[in-house]
Amino acid sequence: MRTAAPNQARTDSRLSAFRRFLGFVGPGFLVSVGYMDPGNWATDLAGGSQFGYALLWVILLSNLMAILFQHLCVRLNVATGLDLAQACRERYSPAVGKFLWFAAQLGIVAMDLAELLGSAIALQILFGIPLFFGAIITALDVLVLLALTRLGYRWLESLVAVLVLTIAACIGVQLLLAQPVMADLVKGFVPTSEVLTRPGMLFVALGIVGATVMPHNLYLHSSIVGLRAQGTTETERREAMRFATYDSTLALSFAFFVNAGLLVLSSAVFHQSGQTGVTDIREAHRLLDGALGSTIAGTLFAVALLASGQNATITGTMAGQIVLEGFLKIKKAGWIVRVATRLAALAPALLVIGLAGEGRVENLLIWSQVILSLQLGFACWPLVRMTGDAQLMGPFVAPRWVSILGWVATAMVVGASLWFVVGFFNTNN
Repeated sequence: MRTAAPNQARTDSRLSAFRRFLGFVGPGFLVSVGYMDPGNWATDLAGGSQFGYALLWVILLSNLMAILFQHLCVRLNVATGLDLAQACRERYSPAVGKFLWFAAQLGIVAMDLAELLGSAIALQILFGIPLFFGAIITALDVLVLLALTRLGYRWLESLVAVLVLTIAACIGVQLLLAQPVMADLVKGFVPTSEVLTRPGMLFVALGIVGATVMPHNLYLHSSIVGLRAQGTTETERREAMRFATYDSTLALSFAFFVNAGLLVLSSAVFHQSGQTGVTDIREAHRLLDGALGSTIAGTLFAVALLASGQNATITGTMAGQIVLEGFLKIKKAGWIVRVATRLAALAPALLVIGLAGEGRVENLLIWSQVILSLQLGFACWPLVRMTGDAQLMGPFVAPRWVSILGWVATAMVVGASLWFVVGFFNTNN
């Protein structure tokens, strides 16, 4: 009996720590959806159909960089109590702050546009709804889902977690049906110089990197992690930082599975059969439906796409409100900001669909990614710089090796994005 007491104490301590960790679970899933949005689908499908499994290591590298950036978001909030937008407003001049706000808001609208179109395409695939009306339905139903925040963020986080698991389950079933060659799949995680020698591979690889790190997620995560009780002592806050990082890393693991799964699926179904030019989401569904010996594969593809688009538009609209309040101190009613963000993305979508027809939607998706790429550095740079500032961060300043990795990751995502933009304009001239 005397020896059981210490064991019982350790068990109680572990249970207490686990319960506290569960209190931090949720924000990571809200953030992870930005890493499995329709923009990622396009690059993953293109990479798999054109180059097989060869770019799997690029997805892994991109996901590791995403984990690092989200950890820095957690560190910033725990140390300062500020989100990235608020910290930029306090640290930079009003002119610079307004410029950063404009870049962030433009990126959110571009991202929202891609997710809105992704959901509209899924509705067309599943129910035959024209894209014009599908875009309107998507714009309205996301506002309804966001109304759940009135019940508390836990409800919204639970909904998003269910949608994330739905996406992962749909991709998982399709992979079982596709039966990829495991030996070739494993080789795809080994970096090679092939990416520098094969025509077009570098461009697709850079597109994957540029489409993975979503700048609105940096603003979103650095804000919502502050909704958790972080404690008052340094020990409690360090524990909060650790648990919040566990949460985002776990959620981003699901995002990695989805992105890698899409590339593997595209490789197993399209590349192996010689269909190396599949980049259009609707074309991918058409070819996939029945290619695996079951029509359920195409349906699961569309369901996962719908869940992906819905998820990402929810978090994108939330990020718009955080950016507006953080940079400009505008405390408008949440629904006003959300409606404005929705309309800003809905207008160009309906204009292109109405005037140019549904065939030009893919071009609009590509342009949204170009806009995102152009302003990505305006979110990564301040985050890495501020988390490495000992005067601002105090005892929670990022270790030197973390800051170095942050600068290297920033250089990579910004360089990839700029190269993507240059390549886009070169191929369209």
